[in-house]
Amino acid sequence: MDQARTTETPLRRIDPRRLAFDIDGVVADIMSTFLQLARERYGLDHLAYDDIVDFDLTACLRIEPEIVWELLELLLYQPETLDIAPLPQAVPTLTRLGQTQPLLFVTARDRVEPISAWLAQQLPGVAPENLRVIATGDPDAKLTYLQKHGIRYFVEDRLETCFHLARHGIQPLVFDQPWNRRPHTFPIIYSWQDLADLIF
Repeated sequence: MDQARTTETPLRRIDPRRLAFDIDGVVADIMSTFLQLARERYGLDHLAYDDIVDFDLTACLRIEPEIVWELLELLLYQPETLDIAPLPQAVPTLTRLGQTQPLLFVTARDRVEPISAWLAQQLPGVAPENLRVIATGDPDAKLTYLQKHGIRYFVEDRLETCFHLARHGIQPLVFDQPWNRRPHTFPIIYSWQDLADLIF
């Protein structure tokens, strides 16, 4: 067994009242939409999901930086107008949880409104008052808001953020993606079913 990455989540159960979520790469399948836009707008058919091995897309994809930033701007500021799908089983899991308690999403995006609108579209079974979104504008700023809300567990796909949170007492749950498959000792969430099994 790889000592750096556990093959199964060591956690037995987590208190959902102390749980919060990142959005991109955790709830929203933003990278699939990025690749779709790259194919449709620029004919970049050579790109594959597993090529995205770094959070910095310009570092891992054979694509002009200007194209990367153009597509990311669309995804960041117009998500509700694009065909961004939620990751499998995210909607039923979040709907079930959001019908009994508020859901807290903390994102490094710098604008709340576009991604809040997308979440509301995806989670019609959750009352609007139970959808809380905080946009920090900086991944490292997530810590302050998580501490303020008494969060103990955070589902995140950016490994650098996970290390930062762990140093300050918040347990990261790494949502498995090609860009975070580097050595770490955090619990790994391979699917939303994994997460549901820890919550319910």
